[in-house]
Amino acid sequence: MAGETSWINHCIDDKVKDVSDFNSFSELSDEANKGVCGVSVDLILPDDLLERIIAYLPVASIFRARCVCKRWNEIISSKRFLWNFSHVVSQKPWYFMFTSSNEPIGYAFDPILRKWYSIELPCIETSNWFIASSSGLVCFMDNDSRSKLYVCNPITKDCKKLEEPPGLKFSDYSALALAVNRVSHGYTISIVKSKQVLGNFFQWDLSIYIYDSETMMWVTSWTEVLTGWRGGDESVICDGVLYFLIYSTGGGTPENRHGLIMYNLSSRSSHGLLIRNFIPVPCPLTCGRLMNLKEKLVMVGGIGKQDRPDIIKGIGIWVLNGKEWQEVARMPQKFFQGFGEFDDVFASSGTDDLIYIQSYGAPALLVYDMNQKYWRWSQKCPVTKRFPLQLFTGFCFEPRLEIAP
Repeated sequence: MAGETSWINHCIDDKVKDVSDFNSFSELSDEANKGVCGVSVDLILPDDLLERIIAYLPVASIFRARCVCKRWNEIISSKRFLWNFSHVVSQKPWYFMFTSSNEPIGYAFDPILRKWYSIELPCIETSNWFIASSSGLVCFMDNDSRSKLYVCNPITKDCKKLEEPPGLKFSDYSALALAVNRVSHGYTISIVKSKQVLGNFFQWDLSIYIYDSETMMWVTSWTEVLTGWRGGDESVICDGVLYFLIYSTGGGTPENRHGLIMYNLSSRSSHGLLIRNFIPVPCPLTCGRLMNLKEKLVMVGGIGKQDRPDIIKGIGIWVLNGKEWQEVARMPQKFFQGFGEFDDVFASSGTDDLIYIQSYGAPALLVYDMNQKYWRWSQKCPVTKRFPLQLFTGFCFEPRLEIAP
């Protein structure tokens, strides 16, 4: 299929998978190299310097480099190379797009080489599972009992099953978040569960559960009954603080339909959380998507019409500074209209400097670069919509080789 690149399973130390069949780099030109006498890099560079150079290549190019010669394959397979790779500040995040409403199959978009790769995700059983990612690791939680949790590296396929979290299995709403320490590679997982109080639509039990990979234990961090608000499925951890969206249930007259709660994971106070740590959203939203970009909380939201806040008229991007929202970008109308019929809710995720936005109704993918301040369509995903109600969604993750759950 045009634009598709296969992901072949070869191992680096039985962990790192290989890629083959990559097309030649578009920036390389055989014509430009005619008449140039090549000198083998092997004759010039010592192993340690070659390791450092290769470590700064895009992940997909590193897999291709293994095929150059035996020496390069041995270098890339070494533990010392993984150590060098771990000191590369960041790889641009890939975006995995599910192409089935049931099966966890799809393609991953590489924004550096602007290619789609066919890869298989480990552990996940259906595409409607809860997903959170951070610094090369991805956490999956099933959408039925919400008791199956896995943490994996989608590039190396390393996977670990976690103990079942405490609390109610069948909550009405759940929000999953993951934060990885880049130095120690330890990680924290949070689950915010919300369940309606029996016989009272305006009151909702809300609980926060925290998992620490070092202790390998869950703790019930906080519980409270909310009145007029409920939890949802949006949360993220930034710089040791858990943020999650809450939604109005119609009790009273809140200014907006959405609100934000911030919860310091280190203090873990359990009283008066909603009153002291409630932050209103910047404008009426049809939906909000939270993400961690360089330890700053970023929200991508559908902007509702003034007279009909449930009807989307545009998409904005905000950064939270303290407890104040700062709008940093608004999607130009030509891109907004480029999605065709855009639903009031949509998929969006991001990390580092990139934000991905996707309509549920089509495989079109829009990328916004926070650093360069530009909007750009991805290369066309190698899949077509087969029937009118087919849905598309996805998530982004940073491709890393050295990190394991």
